[in-house]
Amino acid sequence: MEGKARFIFPAILSGIMAFLMTCIITFINLGAVDGFVLKWLKAFCIAWPCAYVAALIATPFARRGTAMILARLEGKS
Repeated sequence: MEGKARFIFPAILSGIMAFLMTCIITFINLGAVDGFVLKWLKAFCIAWPCAYVAALIATPFARRGTAMILARLEGKS
């Protein structure tokens, strides 16, 4: 990815993942209690920036790892 896309893509991906994961984990920990949505949104607002930074750091490693796996699967090791 080039230019702005290398920052926008991880922002969208980490946002979707943080949204889903914080919902699931908050529900597992608390159940359907009063104030669930506010507690979930608080967790999401904390998790998304952390997930974004993690995605920015992990992306180069994930690309290299993907290339290595594909090379082995295609017999180009």
